[in-house]
Amino acid sequence: MTEFKSTTVEVRLPSRLGFEKVAMSTAASVAKLMGFREDRVEDLKTAVAEACINAIEHGNRLNEKLSVGVVLSAGADKLEVKVIDDGKGMTKQPAKPDIDRKMHGEEGPRGMGMFLIQALVDEAEWVVGSEGKSSYVRLVIRLDKDA
Repeated sequence: MTEFKSTTVEVRLPSRLGFEKVAMSTAASVAKLMGFREDRVEDLKTAVAEACINAIEHGNRLNEKLSVGVVLSAGADKLEVKVIDDGKGMTKQPAKPDIDRKMHGEEGPRGMGMFLIQALVDEAEWVVGSEGKSSYVRLVIRLDKDA
């Protein structure tokens, strides 16, 4: 396989549930072009979908006048994805979900997105916007060249 040249792809999504699938497809296409294994592509798709849904629901509060930006920066050995919204961002980490309680129906099924994202990618960072600047989540997934 030839060396992958650094490139950036940007997508702007409406703040409407369902459009996270556009970001998923775009991220998957870039990852496949870079040579990621299929299981890592699936991890990336799930993480990107969760990040976009969080941006649509929590960041932009389903306000269709606002959009969600997705910036994919592909390098030689990693793919970085930023999902940008107009919200204030996370000021504190939510409590770790109790998976057993969720599995037994003692807690609602929601509230696991951030923990799922962290489990699926190599790096996850939530950045709070300041003074009118957008907030974003930054995801990094590294290419395993030995696989």
